[in-house]
Parts: sequence; structure tokens; C-alpha cells
Amino acid sequence: MSPIKNLLNTMARLRDKDTGCPWDIEQTYASLAPFTLEEAYEVVDAISRGNIDDLKEELGDLLLQVVFHAQMADEAGDFTFDDVANTLNQKLISRHPHVFGDESAKSAEDVLGIWQTAKDKERANKPQNSLLDDVPVNFPALLRAQKISKKAAKAWFEWQQTEDVIDKIIEELNEFRAELVSGNKELQEEELGDVFFTLVNLGRRLDIDCETAMRKCNDKFYRRFSGMESDIKAELKSMKTLTATEWEDYWQAQKKKEQKI
Repeated sequence: MSPIKNLLNTMARLRDKDTGCPWDIEQTYASLAPFTLEEAYEVVDAISRGNIDDLKEELGDLLLQVVFHAQMADEAGDFTFDDVANTLNQKLISRHPHVFGDESAKSAEDVLGIWQTAKDKERANKPQNSLLDDVPVNFPALLRAQKISKKAAKAWFEWQQTEDVIDKIIEELNEFRAELVSGNKELQEEELGDVFFTLVNLGRRLDIDCETAMRKCNDKFYRRFSGMESDIKAELKSMKTLTATEWEDYWQAQKKKEQKI
């Protein structure tokens, strides 16, 4: 029996209403959704760390989510795991006419053009209220902002120059600053969101993946802050008693350490 078949049988056994696992039996698409998202992030984390053993394990955990959802769909009579696999296989073939058909592609850019044409054909058969409809609402906010702004730009809703975006960022910051005086939290939140969205547009125009940029920034901050903690402990000092100037000195020391590496 194939490993996939064994896995499907195990999942069916776990979901058996008489002899299965009470927790697995209780799950629904909605209750599993956070776990599905979490597992996808853990795959990305393993890749970013370059840990192949962890990547193998996390890919298995992500596959479990696919199998779990497919098992629940099978029980409801909606679709099966084979339907999922077949649909994916058909999509791969239809979106690669340069491999399975008569079209040709000599570069990755050619492939992206062919891919987009195939997606546009598929989209034409689906009812849509907006060009932005096929960007999932539950994407991480930063990722969704970049996706929907990219689609809007393709419809020519776009700044003429990158400098115009920078000017807009300054404008949005000034509007946010004005709302700080008002004390209205809802308006402050709205204006801060506008700042974020415009910053994402700048990243998109510069062909910078904002989610990746933010992830790297988070990692850098963690590295520097934990380094400061180590230095402060080594000097037998308390973080609670440090002045702003002392914090700045420790921060600059971490930056210098990174430059020497």
C-alpha cells in the first residue's frame, strides 16, 4: 500500500465516529483553518532557517491539513482527496501549455506571462464583483495589501513615479500626526493603516516583497534586542534602570557587532 493510501486510511480511522479520536471527530473546516495557516508558516520558517529535517516534518504537518480537510469533505459527500489531486493535476497541465502543449517559453518571464493568461481565462468563467476578488480576505494584512495594490496597478490605478509614492507617504504621516492631537483612536487607526498601505505600495513598485522585508526586520530586531539583553546581564545591570541614552548605546553596539561579522 502506498504511503499516501496509508495516510488516508489513518485519517479515516481517526475520524471514525465510533472508534476514532474525540478531538479529530469534533473538527470542522473553520476550526482547522488556524492550524492550516500556522502549518504553512512553519514550513516557511523551516525554509528560512535552512533546516531540511524540520522542513520534511513541517511539510508532513501541512499535508495532514490537506488530508484532514479532504476527509471531512469525503464524509459530507462533497469531494475526495483524489478529487483534490486531480484538480491540481489538471490545473498544472492547463497552466503549462509550454510543457504539455504547443506554446513555448524560453525564460521565467515567458512562463509568468503564460501563467497569467491561463489564470485570466479561468477567472473569466467565475463571477466577480471586482478585480480584487480573487485575493483571499484572510491573507496576512501586509501580503493582502501588496496583492490588491498590484492588481489595482495592473488596471492602471498607479502613481506615475516612485517619488510620488514617497510624497504620499509623507502626506499620510502628516494626516496621522494630525489625528494624534484629536485623540480619536478610530481615526488614528485608519490613518496609520493608510501609512502602512502606502508603504506597501512603495515596496511593490520597487519589487520588494513586503512580507519578506518585514520578516527580516523582525528577525533583525530580535537578534539585536536579545544581544542587548546578553550584554546587559553580563554587566550585571537591570534593564528597568537604563536611561534612553544607555539603551541607544547598547543598540549601536549591536549594530557594530553585525558590521564586523
